[in-house]
Amino acid sequence: MNAKMRTLIAAALVIGIASGPAVAHAASVPAPVSAPVSAPSASERIAPMVSTPPNAAALEAAIAGLGPRHKDATAALVRVGGTAGCWKGSSGVADIRTGRDAVEQGRFRAGSVTKVFTAAVVLQLAAEGRVDLDGPVRRHLPGVLPDRYGAVTVRQLLNHTSGIPAADGPGDSFEAQWEHRFDVTDPLAQVANAVAKEREFAPGSAQHYLNINYTVLGVLIEKVTGMRYEEAVGARILRPLGLHRTSFPGRTETRIQGPHNRGYQAIPKADGSRELRDVTEWNSSDRWAAGDIVSTTADLERFTVALFSGRVVPKSRLEEMFTVPDVTDFASGEPAVMTAGLSRTVLPDGTVAWGKTGGRHGYNTAIGATRDLSRTLVYSVNATDAKGQDMNPVALGVIMAAFTK
Repeated sequence: MNAKMRTLIAAALVIGIASGPAVAHAASVPAPVSAPVSAPSASERIAPMVSTPPNAAALEAAIAGLGPRHKDATAALVRVGGTAGCWKGSSGVADIRTGRDAVEQGRFRAGSVTKVFTAAVVLQLAAEGRVDLDGPVRRHLPGVLPDRYGAVTVRQLLNHTSGIPAADGPGDSFEAQWEHRFDVTDPLAQVANAVAKEREFAPGSAQHYLNINYTVLGVLIEKVTGMRYEEAVGARILRPLGLHRTSFPGRTETRIQGPHNRGYQAIPKADGSRELRDVTEWNSSDRWAAGDIVSTTADLERFTVALFSGRVVPKSRLEEMFTVPDVTDFASGEPAVMTAGLSRTVLPDGTVAWGKTGGRHGYNTAIGATRDLSRTLVYSVNATDAKGQDMNPVALGVIMAAFTK
């Protein structure tokens, strides 16, 4: 693949996000014979979107040599699945101080992958007749959005076409965010701060991927269900699917509970070297329903299969997650790619993948699959610049190895 194509794919996927290097630990396993998938359409029965087994050599190469001396990542956890076969692997170190191997079943901050869970709960409520996707948000949340935002619908929050601007934060630089890493943020205060500004565009006329849309949806979930957001997701998704290693830290917890690989941010030094600063402990309340979840690759793979199979969101509403609004991106002017919770990516061979990336300092994550589940992918990469403008090269390499023939 040429450099231009890799750049285009990386740009489409960014949204959303000591000892020496360890070698990759990988295992190829046969495809599960009882994977719960939805009944395929006539075209899908003719030919699966991906029919070749995962390229084990390419996947091993994509995550080889990670550790404190690697330019882009200290560790990676990868699971590739689907009807053509499965592969899983890990590489790097769990802790640069001890140099111990990465924890293959370790937990990690999944960032904006949280939005998929939030969208799924809202679509469940819509299927139950408790939320009107085309109705104004203020019908469910009177007083939360001012009159000039009155036309915003629930669907427009889901697909980022609301026009609501971002809430103010400590700043975009890592050091500014580092200084405020233990701040506790109130969701309603975030919303009030955002809607005190003028809207960016008329609702439904453009797409701008912003966390504030899902912060409002978290508030809506609490209002409609009468439960805390975290409790609603737990009751509706985590417990029914047996996602026992997936959790929300909540407003005050700064640690990752359970076994995990520590996250690091590379800080340039005056002499040209770098410091790897430990960023594992962090308060994520400013992300809340948009990016606060902690999970494992196994749990996220199970969730992805269940979601695409129609076992999380009723099939009457599932199409919302595979429908891109016919608008352009507010910043780039390019066609929109985000849906209700997911994004659409066309790979170089024409394969269409749907999924979601997420980034928190020290952690880049993604879930993705073809619509027919012939290929699935979940990864966590301990990127040393996880919130950078460009996609992490290790993560991009994993995606290309997982989906290309």
